[in-house]
Amino acid sequence: MPFSKSFLFLLIIPLLGFSAMHKYYVSVTQINYVKEKASVQIISRIFIDDFENVLRKRYDENITLAGKNEPKTVDAYIERYLSEKIKIKINDETAKISFIGKEYSGDIMQCYLEIEGVKAIKTFQITNQLLFDLFEEQQNIVKTKINETHKSFLFILQKDHALLNFD
Repeated sequence: MPFSKSFLFLLIIPLLGFSAMHKYYVSVTQINYVKEKASVQIISRIFIDDFENVLRKRYDENITLAGKNEPKTVDAYIERYLSEKIKIKINDETAKISFIGKEYSGDIMQCYLEIEGVKAIKTFQITNQLLFDLFEEQQNIVKTKINETHKSFLFILQKDHALLNFD
């Protein structure tokens, strides 16, 4: 009997190490060009705790996201951070990205952005450096639907941009 308890103990210990799931550092950004509205619509989905940590590190160590009494400065910090980390050029011109707002769903924050006045897209360049300044393992998935063409990209610290040509 002592042998079977020892065997069981030695079998369970390594499994416990695997049960503590490794945390994934990932964001997902969906970019759609809506020709009828001359608009590029962007939704970035980011884990609330990760985004909260980066905002605390950069701007205010007391920030709490998704709280009942979230200060008004939170949106300004979010807008500032997103404008520094997501850059888009359309037809070789830097696009003005407007922060529309955000909402929380479970442990995810959805940030809504828009580029207006886009009549046509011949080239589309995106840089996405979300949370790279906090996590070296961060991965940013970007999915695009531009001119009826679907493309997906995986951005990492060493490769944070992509260029699409539609000529």
